[in-house]
Amino acid sequence: MGLSYTGRFAPSPTGLLHAGSLVAALASWLDARGHNGQWLVRIEDVDTTRCVPGADQAILQQLAAFGLVADGPVMWQSHCNAAYQGALDTLVKKGWAYPCGCSRKDIETAIASAQAPSVARHQAAVYPGTCREGLKGKPARAWRLDVQAVQTALGLPVITHWTDRRLGPQQQKVAEEVGDFVLRRADGLWAYQLAVVVDDAAQGVSHVVRGQDLTDNTGRQILLQRALALPTPQYLHTPLVLGANGEKLSKQNGALALDLQQPFQALNAAAHALGLPRLPENTTIDQALTHWTALHAQTLGTVFASEA
Repeated sequence: MGLSYTGRFAPSPTGLLHAGSLVAALASWLDARGHNGQWLVRIEDVDTTRCVPGADQAILQQLAAFGLVADGPVMWQSHCNAAYQGALDTLVKKGWAYPCGCSRKDIETAIASAQAPSVARHQAAVYPGTCREGLKGKPARAWRLDVQAVQTALGLPVITHWTDRRLGPQQQKVAEEVGDFVLRRADGLWAYQLAVVVDDAAQGVSHVVRGQDLTDNTGRQILLQRALALPTPQYLHTPLVLGANGEKLSKQNGALALDLQQPFQALNAAAHALGLPRLPENTTIDQALTHWTALHAQTLGTVFASEA
């Protein structure tokens, strides 16, 4: 397949990588190597309010300790403001993005008055479209995508369908389940959804391999790709590493940084989480990566389909 395959790992420098991060990094690296493609790294530092100084370089050092080195220059989202602005300008010009003057309290009040169904834990409320027809005297705060306007103008179905390489057929009614989502935040920072779509296209990413917790972002990103006339990568969402409380291991719930004193042990555990065999302790990292790459290539990635 050669360089027609381009994958990426895109950590946020809000802290150091932990066991869950390593599973995602290893999965994306192995998938690129198994397809004779290239593997890129992108530092997703667009949310500057949460970034930890020096974490970006520390993350690159962590990856190098596990033998995971990018095949090209590392991209920093903080260097891409002009590209994001260009994408927003395109959407505004087409009438597919609009300014929103609603505060979080405004949205909660509007939802309550409409007697909308309660929101599940960890799930954002669906924006009711209050500012779609104009600000009505309120100052602009954020910018949102007019989901229905995009679908109507491009003749897209109400339900966005895609096939995940591990999870199988997926679908999402973006207008109903998400609503008109934010492209630029009220604090002036770029929203993740817009940044990741622009970045994947700029880097020529053909295959996205990332954690299963990001699956529900895919429908929004495909819709944005359609709106901006950008290609849609193939998606594969990997099993999550869970903490002792049964929730996803993350920086927010106190996940410990990877121990670089014993990198092989951490890499072995990450491979096992992906359904790959654990290797003997005297195996070098290079030997391990070579072995797992060969297994992945032989099975065309189906090892990732098994739950650990």
